[in-house]
Amino acid sequence: MSARTSSESEQPHNGPKRAVDLPEEDALSILESGEVVSGQYVPWSSNSTLVVRLDAGPSKRLRAVYKPQRGERPLHDFPTGTLHKREYASYLVSRSLGWPNIPPTVVRDGPYGVGSMQLYIESDPNITYFDLVKDRANDMLPLAVFDLLTNNADRKGGHCILGGDGTVWSIDHGLTFHHVFKLRTVMLEFWGEAIPDPILDDLAALRDRLDSREDPADGLRRLVADQEYDALMNRFEAILREPVIPELHRGRNVPWPLV
Repeated sequence: MSARTSSESEQPHNGPKRAVDLPEEDALSILESGEVVSGQYVPWSSNSTLVVRLDAGPSKRLRAVYKPQRGERPLHDFPTGTLHKREYASYLVSRSLGWPNIPPTVVRDGPYGVGSMQLYIESDPNITYFDLVKDRANDMLPLAVFDLLTNNADRKGGHCILGGDGTVWSIDHGLTFHHVFKLRTVMLEFWGEAIPDPILDDLAALRDRLDSREDPADGLRRLVADQEYDALMNRFEAILREPVIPELHRGRNVPWPLV
């Protein structure tokens, strides 16, 4: 799999093939070890977020989204200081499943301390889920299943972006893996939708690998609490037992703002 930087940008793992310039492993290496040489705050983010430039040597430069732990706004329902780990945990699961497309992500130290560092994807901010769902439903259904599996409490329309090569990307996964069901999503079109067999096969295979500790995503055990990990495994079983995206409450289970 590959990525492309923004002049340099990027892409994830072994799902659909896409036009790329930078192999994923190279992107991960730069994300992990590149020096942060500049950065700019994203002013509209609810938690401290910076777009930074990383430099790991000639031809090893890219832009990344850095979310430091110390800039995470305290929440009443998620443990303080854990959102960056949930970003990384979501990437690990997507990488092992092969879907959806989440930009390569690591946890590392930065100018403001430890946080998540994710490859920056060039995209048009005016194109969101609401613009994509009609013509890209096949790309969106796995994303809806992923949100159900990871218990995503904040799937806004702006968290689906379109890369320059036409790849649909999923971003902003800090509110995931809670042990209490908290799914909030704008993806109402998929409520009541049956989950196709190929997706179920991927879920069953990953569940089995996690059970046997044979998957890189087994690192989840160090990123989320034991209770949250157990709840994740229970959601695997629930989805496989009843493979339908549930119909939820249009008040409680839809985030605000929508974008």
